[in-house]
Amino acid sequence: MHKCSPFCSSFKEKRLTHGVLVGSLLAAFTISIVFKSYFCTQLSALHIQSQSSMDAAENQFMMFKDAGLLQELVEESTSAKSIFNACDCEPISNYCEINGDVAVQGNSSTISMVSLRTGIPAGEISWTVKPYVRKENAAAMDLVKSWAVTSMEFLHCDLIQTVPAILFSLGGFSGNHFHDFSDLVIPLYITSRQFNGEVQFVVTDNRHWWISKFRGILAKLSRYNIVDIDQERKTHCYPSMIVGLKYHHELGIDQSKSQLSMKDFRQFLRRTYSLKRAKAIKIGDDARKMPRLLIITRRKSRSFTNIDKITRVASSLGYNVVTMEPNISTSLGSVAETVNSCDVLMGIHGAGLTNMVFLPDNAIVIQIVPLGSIDELAKQDFEQPAMDMELRYLEYKIKAKESSLISKYKADHLIIKDPLSVHKQGWDAVRSVYLDKQNVKLDVKRFRPTLLKALQLLHQ
Repeated sequence: MHKCSPFCSSFKEKRLTHGVLVGSLLAAFTISIVFKSYFCTQLSALHIQSQSSMDAAENQFMMFKDAGLLQELVEESTSAKSIFNACDCEPISNYCEINGDVAVQGNSSTISMVSLRTGIPAGEISWTVKPYVRKENAAAMDLVKSWAVTSMEFLHCDLIQTVPAILFSLGGFSGNHFHDFSDLVIPLYITSRQFNGEVQFVVTDNRHWWISKFRGILAKLSRYNIVDIDQERKTHCYPSMIVGLKYHHELGIDQSKSQLSMKDFRQFLRRTYSLKRAKAIKIGDDARKMPRLLIITRRKSRSFTNIDKITRVASSLGYNVVTMEPNISTSLGSVAETVNSCDVLMGIHGAGLTNMVFLPDNAIVIQIVPLGSIDELAKQDFEQPAMDMELRYLEYKIKAKESSLISKYKADHLIIKDPLSVHKQGWDAVRSVYLDKQNVKLDVKRFRPTLLKALQLLHQ
């Protein structure tokens, strides 16, 4: 075992040449680390509480044993103030940067940083964090392990790494294809791309199947082995660490917050999976080519009950129709290749539409919105992301007669005529009725103009 002093021996060789000046700067910087975390946590707690989510507020809790000492340091430290101004507080994700020597102990779920000469005794400041994005969602956070972050006079290191680390959880809503991309893959891309592969991923709440499914993407973002930290008995030490992932919005990247874009992300996916098509077909360029329409099918809920009829109508209009029902065991590479070969993707609101990330530019997404007044959800999850991805978007809202719910409830039942009354009962009621227990029988005559509109767009 290595015992590292505040100027940890593992990092000493690369720092000695910088002399005493670096030592003093490093001390000031460590103070800034403490206050960056303090201010971000306090502001995040206020944000959470404003949403009346006490459960979520408990997911990020900080404890200061000496409030007087804290106040004194806030007033006297210009370093702390400057870091506060630059603090990257994330309203949705638990996120913290520690730019100093860090030790990670998996068996105790503890992250320790060197206290140096901050004037704060070791262990005087500590907080806990759950490194997952949806900190306001109690259901997600119940599936995420808490990590304690504290300061120490020196670090004990069993394994010393020379590159930074990103620690994040594979708990939460992982396993749902939409959340896999929205909560994990895209945030990981945003957070790690700056390192150009020179970063190690440290995962908690590991899901081995998740690592296997996304191995191609992970390998492009980091050149190092993934550490399953919960299973580690040895203490890993890093020169710096990011705890948690940056999250902007559903299935997307906010360019006002990042130099990256969804265009960059989609190009990254094409390179990762060697996808051949960058642009969708333009009808007229080659009269022999038929536009390919991919219909995402589902088995348990929100499934098409007349898929054969939909296929026949689409084929009669000139589409080459392909159907796909991906599941958790389907190779992501094969899904990416199939989707990229198509010009139009259609499906009922659900995780399968997430695969639009693999479509070529200018392709078309058709979202079938089921009964239930979920228009805002449909817009947030897929309409806006599609436009950010340089895709064309069409929407088809079904009528009550196209919903399987009409066979369970009379036309004047509140579930049919007033879905908002169900919304008042909360999200669980909405999900149970309109997402988990509804299938769709498309009125192909009514849907035909939507397919024609997609063809029209492919001529442009």
